[in-house]
Order: sequence, then structure tokens, then C-alpha cells
Amino acid sequence: MVQTEMVSAALRARHSGLDVALVGMTTKGDRVLDRPLAQVGGKGLFVKELEAALDDGRADIAVHSMKDVPMEIEPRFALATFGERERPEDAFVSSRYANLAALPPGAVVGTSSLRRECQLRARYPQLRFRALRGNVNTRLAKLDAGDYDAIILAVAGLKRLGLEARIRDTLAETIPAIAQGILAVEFHRERSDIAALLEPFEHPPTACAARAERALGLVVEGSCEVPVGALAHVSGDELRLDAFIGMPDGTRLVREHASGRCAEAQALGHALGESLLAAGGREILRELAKVHT
Repeated sequence: MVQTEMVSAALRARHSGLDVALVGMTTKGDRVLDRPLAQVGGKGLFVKELEAALDDGRADIAVHSMKDVPMEIEPRFALATFGERERPEDAFVSSRYANLAALPPGAVVGTSSLRRECQLRARYPQLRFRALRGNVNTRLAKLDAGDYDAIILAVAGLKRLGLEARIRDTLAETIPAIAQGILAVEFHRERSDIAALLEPFEHPPTACAARAERALGLVVEGSCEVPVGALAHVSGDELRLDAFIGMPDGTRLVREHASGRCAEAQALGHALGESLLAAGGREILRELAKVHT
């Protein structure tokens, strides 16, 4: 809702007299909190009900965290980035410890992200990881109650909620989720009026990063079931893309990078995805497929 209010305020500020009404919804991804997303349907759980509202005319646009949007959406929908990307890093949050390195052996770290767990297990095998679901305030309450020694959240979410003071450290050692920190607006592709309304809010470096990272995700099956991350660093028209794929337990992790120009963002993401698969990612996907079947 905070992100939707941000988009609403920006639209009103730029388009005087525009009537913007918020349609609050609770998705299945918000309701099912006792299991990891990978076990109950993945990223689409945050999107499907909002797309139904677009289809039946209850809403003209839907606001998403782009990292929660599946790599493929129905052809009848279009997806536009909105504004400049917020900081994409993961955040270390703890009431007692300054950073991951300060955690004692056996300390409990909360996260339900296989991507985070994979990278952190590989680097900190002495720590214990426990599932953590719910909205940001719920997760912080569980930390404050002593259920966890630390939890890992997105910097972007904490900043947008005015909770930046809870960040003890940022994790330079983890590659974030694909499109983490990017706001996206979904709408019917045929709605050229909506496309024109949103066009002034496109931030070219952010859009470039989104194209590159999501193209990679299409190749390496970037879903909740696969520990994969990607981060595009954009400077002018130059682009560097870092990415990884791994096993949830951190025992196998493949990391690659590539550089190019924003005009080639999708092709670069696709090529780097193929490189990840060739370097061992394909075997990781096979192993994960066996686990899920």
C-alpha cells in the first residue's frame, strides 16, 4: 500500500486534476504465511488477484515490487518501471549484533528467501537459518520478540516504510533478487492512454537494469523455487550484470558477470543466463527438479 500511495501521489502531482482511487487488496501471497512461497505457488501469488482486478475493470493499473512479478506475464498485460530504483541491497537487521560476522555459531537468522539462504549458507555455514514470512512489521516483531538473532530484509522495503534506522548493515556479499528495489506498474497492453500516462515516470537506467535482469531470469528460471539473483550496474549507457545460481544449502554456487550497453540489455541478460547454465547452473536446475518432483 505504501508503494501504491507513492505511485498515486506522483501521478496526481504530474497530472493536475487526475482522479486516482486506491483499491486495497490482500493477495494469497499475503494470506498464506505458514509456508515458504516456493511451496505454495511462488511469485505469482502476489500478482494473480491484481491481474483479475485489471481484467474485470475494478482497476486500471496494478502496482508491484518488480521482484515479485513472474518473469513471464500474460501477453495481454504490459509492465512499466516507475521512477528510479531504490537501493537494491539486502539488509542485516538485529537487536544485538552489528553484522553477520558478529553472529556466534548457531545463531538463528530469519529469511524465507532461498536466494539469500543459499548465498549466506555458503559464506556462513556456522549459522542456522529459519523460515520467516509476513509483512515487514510482522517480521520485525518476531525479531524483537527474540525468535531470531537476526533477520534479512530488503533495504528498499525498509526505506519506503520509514524503517531505515533498523538497518544495522547492508550485505555486499549477496546478489539481490532480480529487479529488487524497482517499482513496476502493470496494465492492459491495449491501454495506450495508460502507457502515455506512465511514460514520463520511466527512469532509463532503472528500465535498462530491469530488462537485463529479467531477461536473465527467463533463461535460468528465476522463481521462488530456484536460488538465483542478478544485479545490473548502469552508468550512462554502459551496463555490468552480475548473477548467480545455486543450491539452497549453499553447497554449490555458480557466479558470472558480463558487460555491454543498455541497448543490448535483454540480449546481455539472455547470454549471461546461458553462461550460468553452461558453467554448472543446468546441473543445479536438474537437481532442484528432482527435489520438487
